Amino acid sequence: MSFNTFGHLFRVTTYGESHGPAIGCVVDGCPPGLRFSVADIQSALDRRRPGQSRFTTQRREPDTVRILSGTMDHPDGGLVTTGTPVAMQIDNVDQRSKDYSEIAGSYRPGHADYTYDAKYGLRDHRGGGRSSARETAMRVAAGALAAKLLPQVTVRGALVRIGTIEVDRSRWDWDEVPNNPFFCPDPGTVPLWTEYLDGIRKSGSSVGAVVELVAEGVPPGLGAPIYGKLDADIAAALMGINAVKGVEIGDGFAAASLSGEENADEMRRGNEGRPVFLANHAGGILGGISTGAPIVARFAVKPTSSILTPRRTVDKFGEETDLVTKGRHDPCVGIRAVPVGEAMLACVLADHFLRHRGQVGDTPLWPFPR
Repeated sequence: MSFNTFGHLFRVTTYGESHGPAIGCVVDGCPPGLRFSVADIQSALDRRRPGQSRFTTQRREPDTVRILSGTMDHPDGGLVTTGTPVAMQIDNVDQRSKDYSEIAGSYRPGHADYTYDAKYGLRDHRGGGRSSARETAMRVAAGALAAKLLPQVTVRGALVRIGTIEVDRSRWDWDEVPNNPFFCPDPGTVPLWTEYLDGIRKSGSSVGAVVELVAEGVPPGLGAPIYGKLDADIAAALMGINAVKGVEIGDGFAAASLSGEENADEMRRGNEGRPVFLANHAGGILGGISTGAPIVARFAVKPTSSILTPRRTVDKFGEETDLVTKGRHDPCVGIRAVPVGEAMLACVLADHFLRHRGQVGDTPLWPFPR
C-alpha cells in the first residue's frame, strides 16, 4: 500500500493498523532546535483518546506515546529536535479482533471493506486495518509537533452540528469547548446533543457531524496561486480524515447564494498600513494565499458504518446476505474528529510555513522573528 505520507517539506508518514501491535508516525523535515516535551504530544493525544465518554467507542487505549528518534534532551528540560526524522509510536493494548470474525467474509455497507478488497485482493477485517480511525491518533501526534513550529498561530476546532442539531452561534464560547464531551462551543446545545445521542446509541445506530476549524494569527502570504493553493492543501488534508465526505473554506457552499457585494471582503487601512478585512467570507484565503484574516474551514463526517442494525450486503463470493456489526464503535465518530482536524490543519500550515521560507525568505509582511 502506497500513499501513507502527506506534506512536502513537513512530511508525515503514518504506519500500523487498528488491531496490530502498534501505530506510529515519522515526521521528516522538522527543523532542528525545536523545543517540546512528551507532555505536549500526550496532552493532544488525550483529547482524541477513545473511551472518555459513553458517546465514543469504549475501546480502552491509554494512547501513551513514545518518542523513538529525532530528539535530544535539552539542558533546561524537555526535548529538542535534531533535524533528523522524529519517530513516535503508540502501542495498541485493547484489541478485540474476535469481535470482527463474523464479518470476515462480508462487506459492511458504507465502509471501505469492498473497495479495499477490490483494490488489493484482500482486506484486514479486524477493525478495518488502515481504514480505521485508530490511525488518526498519529496524525494528532504529528500535529502537536507542527504546532510548535507556529508559536503565534492558534488552531482551534469545535463540533458545530450533530445530525440535525446545530449550535447556536450567538452563544459561541471557545472556553466551553473543553468543558463537555462534544467539543461544543455552545453550552445550551450540550443537553440537546446528550439526549439525541443517547437515543442513537441505545438504538445501535450512528449519526454524522460537522466540525469547524479556525486558525488565528496566520500571516498573509502562505500558499501559492496555482498548484500550491493553501485552501486546496487544507481541503485535501481534511478529506483525508476517515469518514469525511465534504470540506468547505470560509462561507463555502453558502457563498453561491450571496451577491458580489455581499461576498466581497472589503478592506480598510489598519495598523502599520496593513489592510484590515471588514468581513471574512473567504475564510482567510484568497487566490490560494492566506490574507492574514482567520482561516476558517469546516468538514462533514458521515455516520459510523459499523452499526447494530441489520443491513443488506454481499459476501466476498458475491452471495447476498444480511449483516450486523458487533464490537465497540462510535455512535458519532465526528466527536473525536475535532482534534484530528486541528492536527491536520496545523500540519498543513507548518508545511506551508517551511515552503514559504524556502522560496521567499523574509518578507515585509512576515511577522515571525527569524
